[in-house]
Order: sequence, then structure tokens, then C-alpha cells
Amino acid sequence: MTDLMTRLTPLALALALAGCASMAPKYERPAAPVAPAFPLQAVGGASTEAASGIAWQRFFADARLKQLIELALNNNRDLRVAILNIEQARAQYQIRRGDRLPSLNLSVAGNRSPGPDDSITSLYTAGIGVSSFELDLFGRVRSLSDAGLAQYLASEEARKSTHISLVASVANAYLSLLADEELLGLTQKTLSAREESLKLIQLKYDNGVVSKLDLQQGLSLLDSARVVLAQQQRQRAQDLNLLTLLVGQSLPAGPDTSTTLAAMSLSELPAGLPSDLLTVRPDILAAEQQLIAANANIGAARAAFFPRITLTGNAGSASSELSGLFKGGSYGWTFAPQMVLPIFDYGRNSANLGSAKAGRDIAVAQYEKSVQTAFREVSDALAGQATFGEQLRAQRAVAEAEAERFKLSDLRYRNGASSYLDLLDAQRSLFSAEQAAVQANLQRLQNQVTLYRVLGGGWTAPQ
Repeated sequence: MTDLMTRLTPLALALALAGCASMAPKYERPAAPVAPAFPLQAVGGASTEAASGIAWQRFFADARLKQLIELALNNNRDLRVAILNIEQARAQYQIRRGDRLPSLNLSVAGNRSPGPDDSITSLYTAGIGVSSFELDLFGRVRSLSDAGLAQYLASEEARKSTHISLVASVANAYLSLLADEELLGLTQKTLSAREESLKLIQLKYDNGVVSKLDLQQGLSLLDSARVVLAQQQRQRAQDLNLLTLLVGQSLPAGPDTSTTLAAMSLSELPAGLPSDLLTVRPDILAAEQQLIAANANIGAARAAFFPRITLTGNAGSASSELSGLFKGGSYGWTFAPQMVLPIFDYGRNSANLGSAKAGRDIAVAQYEKSVQTAFREVSDALAGQATFGEQLRAQRAVAEAEAERFKLSDLRYRNGASSYLDLLDAQRSLFSAEQAAVQANLQRLQNQVTLYRVLGGGWTAPQ
């Protein structure tokens, strides 16, 4: 029993001394460099639930959009890279964590060397040993492990941020595609109306009722509609390509809900307080984890100024003959501690400490910038929430007024009470007003999606 205790004493001593405290500075979250409340924050709203608590499956009611988001979460390459980054960071953290405990190795070795009188000296060993295990008296290894853990957690938050951005990007691309369909329908309707109008002008010109100037104006207006139609067709194809890229595969036929942009609606969202963003925005949480990692690196740099003690030892069998390696009485053990104290290193340790402190200051600035960026994004989205609805109502009123003006101008022209120039102006104004109404509705809906994203909404844990 005494012999067993003697053998285990070095390993027990190593484990007892390895759990010492870190020399890293005490971490304190920096104060948020933003105002305590958002400007232009809407009061009340249809929903009082925080955006971060609303799953995207509930926020988006359209079945087709849900299908596309689900496919994107399964196929998108950016999200796949983010997930693989997590796996890499996890492996790096496991390496750092493994350095805090001794590694046991099985070794078999043989050594033959010249002896006196031309003899050969042989030594064969076999056993289990610990190689260069560092006693973490000053927390260097622990600080590196803590930094690795923070880096791993930062990659987890980066994955969440990519997930949220992907959900919002698919939704915005889908809304753009709906707007393209609506604008295409509007342009084709306008083109048909101008073709009919040109037929009437041509008839009047052939009978000498109107001049060639009226005919050329009609042709110009018709060709202008054809230009817009070509532009809209190109824009639709490009938006379709973007949505296909985000989804990561060809778009499936999917459930046909016959959704139009005009029928689409999204819930109003309460903004809460800027301090809420610190706990729900993954990009802010990732920046804070990077700051924690930089803080831990200072502890590792400080510990490098102090002695580093490593242990090497093994226990097993040794014999001058290979056949006697495992015979009775061949047991042996070695224990070789080593201490290294830095004395003169041309300022290397001081430079490493200065670099670690500068890295921490950089991480603080990046964290504060991420908070300020989040505050600005939410403030911009709230400004849109407060104004896009009124803009859409006013623009639709303009479109209705222009539609009535066009009817009156067309009636007056057909009865010879006004010139064709008045009718052309009414047609242009009506088309522009209807296009602007579609764009205003698209901006309103996309702003709601953006507000949902910047408030931390859209993350759901994978199944």
C-alpha cells in the first residue's frame, strides 16, 4: 500500500496544483454608449410580445414564404459555413481544455549504445507516462482555455446572426418578387390601354381630325411603356435569381396561396429599450464574447512573467534484455519536474502583454460599435414604422385622384373638349402614382421585416 501511494504521489500533486486562479482582469461589461430610449418609438401596437420571442413561423403567415425560409435554412451555403465555423471553434476549445489535464501515453522504447571493451549496452522500457504537463500555478493554461471557450460561444452567436439575417433576406426577396409581379401586371395593363389609345389617335389622324404631333406623342407614350415593361421583366428575373441563391436550390412549385403584395400584412412590433438589445442581438453577444476572450488573453500574457513548471514522469518496466522486459522485479519509475523562470527575453513577454491589452481595447471599441450600430438600425426601422404607413395611405390617395383625373381627361379628349397633351399628362401621372403606391407598400413591408430582424427576431433552434 505504501508503494502504491509512493507511485501516485507525483500525479496527485500535479492535479492538486493545476487548478489555480486566473490572472485575467475581472470582466465588466462596458456601458452601452447609446441613449436610454429610441427616438420616434411608436406607442402601443398590435403586439406587445418582444420580437425576439416571436418565432419566424408565427411572424410570417404566408405558406409559400414559410416553405422558402425552411429550404433556405437547410440549404444556404453562408449558414452552412457558419455551422462549420462552430465545429472548428468547438474543436479548438476542446484542445485548450485538454491542456489543463495531464495526458497519459503508453510508450515502448529500446536503446543500444557502445559500452566499455567494445561491448553493447542495451536498455528496453515499457510503461505509462505523463509528458511535459504544465502545473497551471498562475492560470496561464486556464486563461487560454477561457479564451477558447469565449471564441466558441462567439461562433455560436455568429451562427444565430447568420440565421436571423437569412430569414430576413428570404422574406425581403420574396416581397420584392411579389412587388415585381404587381408592377408587371400594372405595366401590362398600362401598355394595353396605351395601345387602345393609339388606335383611336391613328383613326383620327387618318381622318384628318388630329395632327401628326398627336400621333407621335401617342407612339412615344406607347414605347415608354414598353421600356418600363422590359425593365420590370429584367428586375423580376434578377430578384428571382437572388431568391434562388438564398434558398440554395431551384424554387419548388410549393403551395400556391395566390398571395399578392397588396394582401400581405405583418404585425406591428414594440421596440422595448436599447438595453434589451444587449441580451437578444446575436451580433452584440458575439462581440461581447470576443471581448471576454481578449480579456482572458491578458491573463495568459501576465502569467508568462512567472515561473512555468512542467512535469514529466513514467512508470513501467525496464530491462537490459528484451526477453526480461516484463519479468518480475523489472518495475521502475522516473519523475522529472522542470521549472523555467523568464529572466531576459528582449521584452517579448512585455510586448505580448501590451498586445493583449491593445487587443482588449480593440474588442471594447468593436463591442461599443456593435451596440451603436444596433441602436441606429432599430431607430431607422422605427422611423420607417412611424412614417411608411402614412406615406402609403397618401400615395394611394394620390393614385385614386390621378385615376379620376385620367377618366375625366379621356372623356374630355374623346369629346374634343381638351387637347391630347392633357390626356398624355394624365396617363403619365396615373402610371407614376400607381407605381409609387406599389413601391411604398413594398418599403413598408420590408421595413417591418427589418425591424423584426434588428430587434433579434428570427432565431429558432434547429430541430
